[in-house]
Amino acid sequence: MKVEDISAETLGGLNEMAAEGLIAWAIENFGDRAAIGTSFQLTGSVIVDLAAKRFKSFRVFTIDTLRLHPETYAAINDFETRYGLAIERFQPNHNKLEKMVSRFGEYLFFMDKAKQEYCCDIRKVEPNERALDTLDVWITGLRKDQSEGRGTVPRAEVIEQKGRKILKLAPLADWTAEEVRRYIDEQRLPYNTLFDKGYDSIGCIICSTPLIPGDPPRAGRWRWFNALDAEHKKECGIHVNKS
Repeated sequence: MKVEDISAETLGGLNEMAAEGLIAWAIENFGDRAAIGTSFQLTGSVIVDLAAKRFKSFRVFTIDTLRLHPETYAAINDFETRYGLAIERFQPNHNKLEKMVSRFGEYLFFMDKAKQEYCCDIRKVEPNERALDTLDVWITGLRKDQSEGRGTVPRAEVIEQKGRKILKLAPLADWTAEEVRRYIDEQRLPYNTLFDKGYDSIGCIICSTPLIPGDPPRAGRWRWFNALDAEHKKECGIHVNKS
């Protein structure tokens, strides 16, 4: 099957599928051209487990910005051990990273929003684009309850990536945070232990912090911009549709 051959009717059907069925459909129809992309949020734990219930072998990739928390690296190792996976790690281009740090320093993300977005582009967006170059179906952990900006995220949509079409799936789009955590606890899954320390959304070290009472889910990301930037705009760029 090719993404270009997916009809509006098929896409509508995909949006009605339950999470496990949607994941299975993607892997059965696209094989190693389908992959789960995860930054080891709690949704990643669930999606990987749902895939493992049906398949012994499937692709999982993550973006290693080289600035992840120790707990995140530990989670990657835990998943590889639990499921017998070799998680693909995409890192920033060394030359681009060196040029950025030489010009603006290691902590440029504190300067202004543009520098934060530039840092995310080098460390996250560009490596993610290289990952997408290798696949036709991108399985993500996006959920509607994560932020106002993600409130309408579909379970299945076709996006443009470098002039070609990719099927982007969000199997847990309609799950709540409580449902995700309940599944993890009931199935005794490995997960990023930062979620036991007050974190609700995890990215790079420093750029993601624990929540305090009353915070919306993504308030811990780039906390120093909270007074300047609407919460729903707090995105690194990976999930910003550029088509």
